Amino acid sequence: MNSVHIMAKPHGPICNLDCTYCYYLEKEKLYPAEARSFRMKDDVLEAFVRQNIAAQSTAEVHFVWQGGEPMLLGVPYFERVVELQSEYANGKKILNALQTNGTLLDDAWGEFLARNGFLVGLSIDGSQALHDAHRVDKGGKPTFERVLRGLSVLKKHGVEFNTLTVVNRLNSYHPLDVYRFIKEIGSQYLQFIPVVEQVAEQPDANGLVLLRACLRSSEQ
Repeated sequence: MNSVHIMAKPHGPICNLDCTYCYYLEKEKLYPAEARSFRMKDDVLEAFVRQNIAAQSTAEVHFVWQGGEPMLLGVPYFERVVELQSEYANGKKILNALQTNGTLLDDAWGEFLARNGFLVGLSIDGSQALHDAHRVDKGGKPTFERVLRGLSVLKKHGVEFNTLTVVNRLNSYHPLDVYRFIKEIGSQYLQFIPVVEQVAEQPDANGLVLLRACLRSSEQ
C-alpha cells in the first residue's frame, strides 16, 4: 500500500517571529520582490489536496502544515483546506497536523482546531530564559509568555498537542531542565531538532549567509 507524508508550507518562509537560529527566514530573498506572494493560491491548494489524497492507497491520509508560521494565513484559509479535503476524501480519513510558534492562538483558532481534530505541534525551547534567548519577535521582544497563552488556548479547547524543541548552543547545556519543563506543561510527545549552522563570511549572490542548515529530528 502506498502511503507518504508530505509537509506543506502554504505560506513559505513568512513568519511573525525572528528566531536568531532560524535557517528558513532568509529564503525569502530567493524570490524577486515583485513575485513575493508567498500565500499558496487556491488553485494550487486545491490541486495539492486532491492529488495528495488520490496518491494514497491507505485508509488514512495525513497532511502536515508548517512554515514560516502557517497561522498567519488565518482560520478562513484552513476552513478552505478542510472543505477541499472533505470534497476529495473519497471515503478516506483525513488527518491534519499543524506546526506553530503558538503566539497567534486565540479562541477562534482553538475552536477550529478542536472541531476539525487537528494535532498541533507547539514550538518551545524550554523554560522562559532558555526560550527567550533565541525565540523573539520581529522587534526583538521575547515570546515565552505569548506561547504559554497559546498553550492555554489549546488546553481550554481540548486540542491535542505535542512539542517541538530546537536544541541549540544554550539549552543543550540544560537537558534535564528542558525535559522537566516540557513535561510539566503537559507535553506527552516530545520532538527535538538539533540545529547546526555554518555562516559565510560574505552573502552569496542571493543574499544568503547560511552555508548549511543541518537539521535532524529525533523523537521521544
